[in-house]
Amino acid sequence: MASPKIKFNNGLECPILGLGTYLIKTRGEAERVVKEAIDIGYRHFDCAYFYENEDEVGRAIRAKIGEGVIKREDVFITSKVWNNFHRKDLAKAALDKTLSNFGLDYIDLYLVHWPFAYKDGWDMRPLGDDGKVVYSDVDFVETWKALEDGVRAGKIKSIGLSNFNKEQTLKILKNAEIKPVNNQIECHPYLNQSKLIEFCKSQGITVTAYRPISPIDEFAPETPLNDPAVKKIASKHGKGAGQILIRWQIQRGVIAIPKTVTKQRLLDNFNVFDFTLDDEDMSTLSSLDKGRAGRAIIMPDAVEHKDYPFNAEF
Repeated sequence: MASPKIKFNNGLECPILGLGTYLIKTRGEAERVVKEAIDIGYRHFDCAYFYENEDEVGRAIRAKIGEGVIKREDVFITSKVWNNFHRKDLAKAALDKTLSNFGLDYIDLYLVHWPFAYKDGWDMRPLGDDGKVVYSDVDFVETWKALEDGVRAGKIKSIGLSNFNKEQTLKILKNAEIKPVNNQIECHPYLNQSKLIEFCKSQGITVTAYRPISPIDEFAPETPLNDPAVKKIASKHGKGAGQILIRWQIQRGVIAIPKTVTKQRLLDNFNVFDFTLDDEDMSTLSSLDKGRAGRAIIMPDAVEHKDYPFNAEF
């Protein structure tokens, strides 16, 4: 079964379920996983320059196109511009590098990975003499303008944000000629992001949930995957806890991009369209929210940056 799609404010569509590719570091593994995912039915792949595996993802997609399994237009590819490329000329260079990595002519969705900027250049974590990351004061609106130019040049179909709070998103909307279609954020029952999701939807912006199954190591005790309430709902439906967590996002109208490297989990994560959570299930999962305490990804390198997003309520 194919994943249902969600429509963007520009009329284009994105599969509501995708595969995350962060931390697939072993050489050759990302290529293998993406090929297996395509064979299973995945058509949405979430990537980033920072993940350092765009070349493998691209190789897998091109191989499957060559085999006649898919056409380029069947596949939705997301990537992101990293913090050291926020200056307009560097953002454009980073986009070209990403396209070269993939070996493709365009990206379906290109995001500003974080609102804060690091020192300009090709070092993704530039350190000063004090051992701290060196910041840049380049405004993310400048980065946005580079992405808009990428759309006009035909290199990008849609553009969006990642890890932006409400006020930062409003600043983009105020200055944008091309509206963002998506904001990708950490989201799971322990950080349900209901206020930010509601705000984004009110502005016609879709939301993608990263780390939707387990914000930290899946074997850690404090994770939604091991929560008794989640396990109870899973037992009720004869499904796995991970499938429940993915289904919860889908029924909220949120795009989910769980990451895995095992074929069985690829299958399990995709097998979420043959059941429905009832209102009680949805409410129970939403009630597990821990607010800020539930956030796993805090980016300690950037906490002193003027554009650090997580000091705001949402």
